[in-house]
Amino acid sequence: MRVKRGFCVCWLIIVAAGAAQSAWGTTKGLNQIVTPDIQPKGVLTLSFQEQDTHIGNSNELQWELGLTKRFEVAVFQGFSPPQTILNAEFGVVQKPPFLLSVGFLGWQNQAVGGSGPEPFLEAGYYQGKDEWMAGVLHAGKQYQLILGWGYQTRPNLVIQFDYLSGSGNFTTAGFTYNITPSLQINPAVYLSNDSQHHCYGYTVLTWSVQLWK
Repeated sequence: MRVKRGFCVCWLIIVAAGAAQSAWGTTKGLNQIVTPDIQPKGVLTLSFQEQDTHIGNSNELQWELGLTKRFEVAVFQGFSPPQTILNAEFGVVQKPPFLLSVGFLGWQNQAVGGSGPEPFLEAGYYQGKDEWMAGVLHAGKQYQLILGWGYQTRPNLVIQFDYLSGSGNFTTAGFTYNITPSLQINPAVYLSNDSQHHCYGYTVLTWSVQLWK
């Protein structure tokens, strides 16, 4: 759905205001981009994602699993159209405040018209309540810039902004709120990189469970 630019401005204000709420728990990830931190070993997250079709598949399920302290995999399953996507990430450096990760995104089944993996390299600086990250993604024949910032206003509330360069990508603003220690919600607004800067909605609900230590 397309919405007027004024709505985008209002949403950004609402996101900032939400930071004043009291909260508890932990959060992970940003709105759009991959992040350099690795899913904790043995932790499985199951997510339901709903978004405007201009962003991607309108309804998706995702599971993400930390296989080791430095390696995680994630699978997205879209429904309309049917689509399965594999991502993987390896943490080269995982000693905060400095992080460095490599991996690939968007590997789809070639037999059903999919695409090959898109490799990335990303660094992060996580200090106190701030999480800064920057990197590069090779998508198709282009290199795309990855930028992100998260700020933890309360133990379970993080406001998030990120940017992925290139046509068809977005600048986003949102927040992640832990309803319980194992259940979180992440709504966001996506502002397209094209000259008309259309806004689109996105939200994901995530449940986490520790399978092993």
